[in-house]
Amino acid sequence: MNLPARPAAATATALPEDERLLAQARRRCLHVLAGTFGAGCLPAAWALDLSDADATSGLRAALERGAAAAVSLLGKEDGFLGNPAVRIPLPDAMAKAAKFLRRLGQGKRVDELETSMNRAAEAAVPEAKPLLVDAVKAMSVQDAKQILKGGETSVTDFFAGKTREPLGVKFLPIITTATEKVGMVAKYNAVASKASGLGLVSAENANLQQYVTGKSLDGLYKMIGEEEKKIRHDPVATGSAILKSVFGALK
Repeated sequence: MNLPARPAAATATALPEDERLLAQARRRCLHVLAGTFGAGCLPAAWALDLSDADATSGLRAALERGAAAAVSLLGKEDGFLGNPAVRIPLPDAMAKAAKFLRRLGQGKRVDELETSMNRAAEAAVPEAKPLLVDAVKAMSVQDAKQILKGGETSVTDFFAGKTREPLGVKFLPIITTATEKVGMVAKYNAVASKASGLGLVSAENANLQQYVTGKSLDGLYKMIGEEEKKIRHDPVATGSAILKSVFGALK
């Protein structure tokens, strides 16, 4: 027995209408900035016609851009010393002694020490670039999805999680070489070490080179974070099509 053929009009219109409704449902159920999910929904950058590969490529571009900008800004003369946002101050314990030294006419020695600390950070930062690039290359699709669900500095947080410890190892000898010529450093370390054992100085401030290393990394991630905020706020200004696609979807 032959069944009657399905009307051509019904076949022609049903699928496009279903697809239109599905697309509308997908758009309605995505609330990207809150990282929320509806039933069966994916994060926004994946739903707005972006493949996993495209979304991951966009985030890699953001990572590379933020890293390059931070290294360029900080890894030069006055990158730290001339930037109030990241300039490294004397440790609290030394800052108190510095006031007394200035009253004794030793202000030049104090200034020399603070300058050497910031110059050491400027010398160390360019060494961060290879590790930052490696972190970008190693980023997985799952990493990218976690970043998209994060806050406005989730790209920077990813960098810090992957690179802070190895960068600290890389920075410390550079900073040690750059500061050991200043006589006050050895004297500070000797006194601060004893004071730390008595609970009078925090462990992170007990060694000047380690203190500067930590502050150098703080400055680096701060500047990466500032670049990330710029990209998120105005992805069109980057001139990158993939950044506009991914971060434009988050606005």
